[in-house]
Amino acid sequence: MRTWVATAAAVTLLTGSLVACGRAESPPEASATVSATTVRGSVPTAAAVAPDPRIGAIFVGGGDTHACTGSVLNSSTGDLVITAAHCIADGVEADFVPAFQGDADSSAMWRVTAVYLDPRWVADEDPLADYAIVRVSRDGPGPIEAQVGSALTLGARPDPGSVVSVTGYPLGVGGGPVGCRGTIGVADGGFPALACAGLVDGTSGAPWISGSTVTGVTGGFDGGGCDADVSYSAPFDDNTSRLLARAQTGGPGDAAPNTYLTDC
Repeated sequence: MRTWVATAAAVTLLTGSLVACGRAESPPEASATVSATTVRGSVPTAAAVAPDPRIGAIFVGGGDTHACTGSVLNSSTGDLVITAAHCIADGVEADFVPAFQGDADSSAMWRVTAVYLDPRWVADEDPLADYAIVRVSRDGPGPIEAQVGSALTLGARPDPGSVVSVTGYPLGVGGGPVGCRGTIGVADGGFPALACAGLVDGTSGAPWISGSTVTGVTGGFDGGGCDADVSYSAPFDDNTSRLLARAQTGGPGDAAPNTYLTDC
């Protein structure tokens, strides 16, 4: 689930063997260590919510299909967005539209110009490192953080039993965001888990928010999970903080792998 294997054929051709922009299959070494979550109790269901200026849809391949979700990250440069690493493929253009609602408007798009990845993801697409920080830009005054007026602060993995809200964009053309609020559990392997139904394909990269802090993004184990009512995140830790620090230096980015497959 959460994949963009079902996107338009043009996007599929552009991405080659990359078919995940939501839920995707973990490498075999990870899947052996991850089984069931410890999330318990009733499961809430995602519903339509008003757009949030800090959160937006990610369009891939230059078309009008949005296939992932991202959020504006507070930074010294003011031009950074966080999403799932498997939402980004080398050689495939990507655009971010904050507070997207309705139709794609090219004047509202921010082009991804650099991608920063955890070395573990670059090496072998380790699901524990399924997050990416990207630099975005467009013509006009000021970076994206100044334009939208607010941003999320990078935090650490949420504690089990804590409550987060998540907002994401279902895969498709047009439309708006859905949101859910749920309690955090933990999966074998250390992946934070969120019980919430209705976080469908396209919500990969959706931020897990506590207050004004992003504590995870939908991804990680199985690219965010294959079950309809449980989502996962890679655990944010010192590696994530170091990635933000590197992105803020403004140096060259990384070449994203393009071989992350899905059986979901």
